[in-house]
Amino acid sequence: MMADSSSASFTNVIDLTSKGQRKKRQEEVGELQEPEDPLDEITAPELPDQVEQAMRAAGWDDLMEVQRKALPYLIAGRDLIVQSRTGSGKTGAFLLPLFDRLDSSKKEAQALILTPTRELARQVHEEFERMKIATPETNDLEAALIYGGVGYGPQIDALKGGAQVIIGTPGRILDHLKRKNFKAKTVRLFILDEADEMLSMGFYPDMKEIRDYLSRDRQSCMFSATMPPKVRSVAREFLSDPDFLSLSSGHVSVDEIAYRYYLTQPMEKDRTLRQLIEMEEPESALIFANTKREVTYLRKFLGNAGYNIDEMSGDLSQRKREEAIDRLRSGELRMLVATDVAARGIDVSALSHVFIYDVPQDREYLIHRSGRTARAGKTGTTIILATHEDEFELIRMAKAYGIEMRRAELPVDPLDEAENQLRLHYNNAHDNDAVQRLLPLVDRLADEHPELLAHLIDENVDLSDLDTDDA
Repeated sequence: MMADSSSASFTNVIDLTSKGQRKKRQEEVGELQEPEDPLDEITAPELPDQVEQAMRAAGWDDLMEVQRKALPYLIAGRDLIVQSRTGSGKTGAFLLPLFDRLDSSKKEAQALILTPTRELARQVHEEFERMKIATPETNDLEAALIYGGVGYGPQIDALKGGAQVIIGTPGRILDHLKRKNFKAKTVRLFILDEADEMLSMGFYPDMKEIRDYLSRDRQSCMFSATMPPKVRSVAREFLSDPDFLSLSSGHVSVDEIAYRYYLTQPMEKDRTLRQLIEMEEPESALIFANTKREVTYLRKFLGNAGYNIDEMSGDLSQRKREEAIDRLRSGELRMLVATDVAARGIDVSALSHVFIYDVPQDREYLIHRSGRTARAGKTGTTIILATHEDEFELIRMAKAYGIEMRRAELPVDPLDEAENQLRLHYNNAHDNDAVQRLLPLVDRLADEHPELLAHLIDENVDLSDLDTDDA
């Protein structure tokens, strides 16, 4: 028996050593660890009363998958990294535990939530305020919304008034810390929301400085739709032996999004976009372009075509950006054309379509752009305009994220076919000088007697396939 016991002990040591070596090797190559002692999922009836009330105030009858899996770790105080599809309910996963973890009687910062953009900070703050309404026992919790582009006064008042939840962008948060407008040593829960985007926007130095203001005795969590190597590296700097929950399994897009792409010539992209909008008839839509110049051009081009549309880019003041989002959310505005400044933080429940006018240069933005539709389990459509030069890279992006994307063909426009026939007649004409002499007459007919001009076209072009109602 002694031999058997020694053998078993020796085997256990071997197993532990192997696990330790394997974990060390995985850390060296930047892999993240699934929990060795995973916690069971939690259901809505098992939630603390305040948390369940906050969930229902947010408009959810039940928890979403990311919330069921992540909440036990946050409530237990364990450091956690969560990779979950965009629009899957990550914001609720880190806000709901606040109503159980924070002490409303202490007028001090207890939770700090960093976001990459002002729009996302505002969205998180709005979600918190919505949840708070239904929690009378904890409604003394206050949240301070902190970002640049607006005045300091209200932010300083909220911070010095003892707001327990601080939500904001790294630059302005760091500014307030340096001005000693609040103390970060009292923060018990530190959340990095969309850390990949914060890094790509150059916030890493600010994030490190903010970390140095925090107590080491804190819980830290990171949420993101994508988990590239740079994010995995930062996770080891900001979190202590974190658990890793991947709800994406290499497939980070939302299943409820239908992806289609259309090939078009660069000089025809604007007309193709207009044709697709006419064909799809979206209830509301976001249109993404890569540059501010294209955003302004598309807003004018589609506005001239009669569409109710506005634009949003980094050139706009924060107030103008917020107004545009509010108008889209309320239904006052049908479409918004934007740069990637709008790829995060826009949560419009009725957004039916995303049009990607330019294939993004960074593949991760394909996910963030398309994730503005199909929020929280709803369905949506993403339509991409691609040139022949874009197609190969687009297919690589789709494959990298497990997106099922199909190539679709544009329907033939009967008017274009008629125009082609007229051009053929013109090219075959023997007396082009005569045609040139008739141009003033054609201009006058178009202005004063379009029916006569239409009759002349009908005599020369086969329009049997032309649907005049569609035309």
